[in-house]
Amino acid sequence: MWPSSLFLRQTSRISTRIWTRKMSSLIEQAKQKAAYQAVDEHVLPSHRVIGVGSGSTVVYVINRLRERDSELNAKTVFVPTSFQSRGLLLDAGLSVGDIEQYPNVDVTIDGADEVDSQLNAIKGGGGAHLQEKVVAEAAKKFVIVADYRKDSKLLGEQWTKGVPIEVVPFAWKAVLKKLQDLGSKNANLRMAVAKAGPVVTDNGNFLIDAPFGNIHEPAQLLKDLKLITGVVEVGLFCNMAEVAYFGCEDGSVRIRTK
Repeated sequence: MWPSSLFLRQTSRISTRIWTRKMSSLIEQAKQKAAYQAVDEHVLPSHRVIGVGSGSTVVYVINRLRERDSELNAKTVFVPTSFQSRGLLLDAGLSVGDIEQYPNVDVTIDGADEVDSQLNAIKGGGGAHLQEKVVAEAAKKFVIVADYRKDSKLLGEQWTKGVPIEVVPFAWKAVLKKLQDLGSKNANLRMAVAKAGPVVTDNGNFLIDAPFGNIHEPAQLLKDLKLITGVVEVGLFCNMAEVAYFGCEDGSVRIRTK
């Protein structure tokens, strides 16, 4: 027989793995619920140009778009916001176009790292917020989809990694100093995991993550950050979204509008 302490440790490890798998499944189900409902309610048969965001929740957005009537999809162009979403759209057999070709977008659906009570959002955890913002701003309607973990009263409550800021490579140190002067003492250059050196965006730039704690005035912070020379784009999406869909643990979907 195993010693009781060893048995308890093994039991604890097994219980932890089971709990982790269960939570992961609940989160994925929540993402799917939010994505499917958003597509069903905001992608209309009359739409011809649809913006598609990036990230884990957008996988379900594309799955739902692929399930639409094939004749409708044949008449529709989908504008991706990253290398990831472009590949997923092509794999789904959907027609892909660029924002240069299709500057007028009917609706854009995208995920978020965090959304506050006023529908301001932090985006850029995946490093694609520049293209995401361009496509979102080009749309007549911008819709956010996320799971319940991304729903906050204030930005910075749940997403503590900081505001993602895309910067030109030669200016990153100068920008970092400016950010620290603005109060983000722990701002840091985002480093890659599977390569040596920093993360490089689809646009060839670097990323800085700048924590500011709870953000009470995101629009003002956005203006302050955009004034820093060397900053390309900031992962604060203020006064842009019309509606957000949050998939919940109990299988329901919480909808927030302005």
